Amino acid sequence: MKINIDINDEHTEPSITIQTNEWTEELEEIITIIRGKHRKRLFGIESDQTVLLDPNDIDFVYSEKRKVFACIGSRNVEIKMKLYEIEVILAPYNFMRFSKSVIGNLNHIDCFELSFNGNLCVYFHSGCKEYISRKYVVPIKNRLDMGGEPDDNGSN
Repeated sequence: MKINIDINDEHTEPSITIQTNEWTEELEEIITIIRGKHRKRLFGIESDQTVLLDPNDIDFVYSEKRKVFACIGSRNVEIKMKLYEIEVILAPYNFMRFSKSVIGNLNHIDCFELSFNGNLCVYFHSGCKEYISRKYVVPIKNRLDMGGEPDDNGSN
């Protein structure tokens, strides 16, 4: 990908032009990041208290029995939002859809294991595990092949 930046006093506001021959997931991610400047905060409910969640601490977010939870190590914190809304908020933090009910943090993945039905079992640094549906394996593999984004403490 080629990037051109033109800093000039003649420009009154930033303008971004993307020239391409096709729409790709990479472009979708770029647009999400650009629009994500005014990121929303994520709040969870834990022990009847509202807590502010740091996306960099979350291993994955999942829905179960019509509720949505963030898995942070051994903690499961309820989030009062729809999974697709959380997916948009977390996209700039290198989260991707793992399945219909799971969004995972690519920065927290430790290793993969192929399961008997073609899904991938993902193990996180925290020891938690989750599954990637076959439908989402290729996009995740492509993102990881591009290098993803290392997390702040330097581990992948």
